[in-house]
Amino acid sequence: MSIIKIDMNSPEFQAEMKKTIEFTDKVNKQFGWVYNPQAEVNEGVQMGLARNKMMYGKRFCPCFMVEVVDEKPRSVEDRICPCKPAIEKEIPEDGTCHCGIYCTPEFAANKKAEMGIEEVVHTHSRGLTKDEAAVLLNQSELDGDELTSLLEARKLGMVTFKLVDVREHMEWQMGHIKGADKLVPTSSFFAALDDAKLNKDENIIVYCHVGSRSAHCARILTDMGYTKIGNLSYGIVSYGGEIER
Repeated sequence: MSIIKIDMNSPEFQAEMKKTIEFTDKVNKQFGWVYNPQAEVNEGVQMGLARNKMMYGKRFCPCFMVEVVDEKPRSVEDRICPCKPAIEKEIPEDGTCHCGIYCTPEFAANKKAEMGIEEVVHTHSRGLTKDEAAVLLNQSELDGDELTSLLEARKLGMVTFKLVDVREHMEWQMGHIKGADKLVPTSSFFAALDDAKLNKDENIIVYCHVGSRSAHCARILTDMGYTKIGNLSYGIVSYGGEIER
């Protein structure tokens, strides 16, 4: 199975994207939720929902892997938007769904306030020593600043690792982290992994949109015998470094 490529500029995708936006609008209205104040989160999730609808016939949550068993697609977490875990647990308890697109009004207001604070106080992480870089590289979870520091350390020759994007080809085209080495989409994960020819003993950092798919892929890689896997915890939306488009 080769990497599935959907042209986000095609009339078919644009029509499906319009329907998906109408769908998420309706979901918010039905449950009294609001959108995330981070517009890129909403757009990324909507594009993922539209892509999955075109690929699989259902709006599977784009933050979880979809498997095809006996020619029938299914979400590994049984997640079809708006998913039951979001309705019954995540939004009532956390104020937002796993993907972050649906929020309570209170969560959205607090998030908007936090964004304003972060814009004022955010500073780039300081440079690492070689020993610090080596320690950081072996963590299983990384934030955006930590990945920025590791990419700087790699550029200086202090560490070596592969940065692997597990989103879809369309998302890669929209923008990927500068320095990403491989694209291994979750929709064709095992075939793309074979093509990537990664060493099971090298350091590998995976990332996706908000950290869910990559966390799942990190577990799969670990189960397959890959020994040094790190995950960008909150995905590309949390990354403040340079993006290539």
